[in-house]
Amino acid sequence: MSIGHTLLGLLESGPRHGYDLKRAFDEKFGHDRPLHYGQVYSTMSRLLKNGLVEVDGIEPGGGPERKRYAITDAGITDVQQWLATPEKPEPYLQSTLYTKVVLALLTHRNAAEILDTQRSEHLRMMRILTDRKRKGDLADQLICDHALFHLEADLRWLELTAARLDKLAEAVTTR
Repeated sequence: MSIGHTLLGLLESGPRHGYDLKRAFDEKFGHDRPLHYGQVYSTMSRLLKNGLVEVDGIEPGGGPERKRYAITDAGITDVQQWLATPEKPEPYLQSTLYTKVVLALLTHRNAAEILDTQRSEHLRMMRILTDRKRKGDLADQLICDHALFHLEADLRWLELTAARLDKLAEAVTTR
């Protein structure tokens, strides 16, 4: 996720302080990974340097002065271009799990056990996400669905690999 673009998008609704941006980000997007304040302010500093935001006002606070940021026309254009650009699909052609299976075969370890252990971990995570989805709002449900669909695809791969393990062992050990 592009944190800078996300913060710019949040600024389109009106000027905000860094604290307000962090709170809005965490509420809408940071369920599992809330932003650190330092990340917000370093991102805002970069956006300011690049002309995508401007300081709309400075207010005294209990500590340092509080800057209120506003998005510039260049920032709006940047968000618009980012939203219109499709994300590159991640094909996972060199996954860690595949590497573990092949290394287990190459070192005469039990690759089926690795697949079984991973299957159990995927199913455990799916139960957690399904419970979260059941209790969550629409945003949480959609986020959980996205993760669940990826986990389901991984499970299909685990099953397929388990079914082909003998052939894979032959292929990787005879090269």
